[in-house]
Formats: sequence, C-alpha cells, structure tokens
Amino acid sequence: MNVKNIIEVTEKLFLVIIALCTVVAMVQEIAILVENRKVELKDLLLMFIYAEVLGMLGAFYSSHRIPITIPLFIAMTALSRLIILQGKEANPTILIYESGAILLIALACWIIGRHDPGK
Repeated sequence: MNVKNIIEVTEKLFLVIIALCTVVAMVQEIAILVENRKVELKDLLLMFIYAEVLGMLGAFYSSHRIPITIPLFIAMTALSRLIILQGKEANPTILIYESGAILLIALACWIIGRHDPGK
C-alpha cells in the first residue's frame, strides 16, 4: 500500500467519523428540543449547519470534490447564529463586522455561481 492509498483511506475514515459525529450531534440537539419543548431560531440554524455538513460529505462522496459554496453557506449560517446568540447586549461594532462578513461571503457565493457552473 503506497502513501497515496494510505492518505485516501485515512481521509475516508475521518469523513465517516465526521458524518457519525454530525448525526450524533443532531440527535442530541433534537433530544434537547424535545426536553425543552421549545424550538428557537438558533436551534434551527444549528440543525441547518448539521444538515449542510452532511450535504457537504454527500457531495464529496458523489463527486470526489466539495463545492466551495457549501462551506461558504455553512459559514454564513454560523455567523447568523452567532449574531442571534449575542442578543441585544452585543457591541454594535461587532454586529457590523459580522454582518459585513456575511455580506462578503454571500458576494463570494454569487461570484462563484456566475463563474463556475459546476460550483
């Protein structure tokens, strides 16, 4: 077995571990929602992040590449969740920076979508 094969097997093993951990995290999140009997936007955004991670893994297994827009969507969702978690007591300057980061990532997605048909 050469080095390339070892790296490929290791990569696939780690991706399976990531998928399993993502599913476990989603089940734990659902258990917390059922226990609390309350669903908030921050919870939905977290579950969306989990779904996007699984989607990214699925895209990798089907095409052996990860479309760059998927991690960018995950980053935008994570930043949105961060803004929501900070609440009203957050520093307004930080809010502007985080919102600006979301805008820049969205712009990057738009540019990539216009120039890379395979995304």
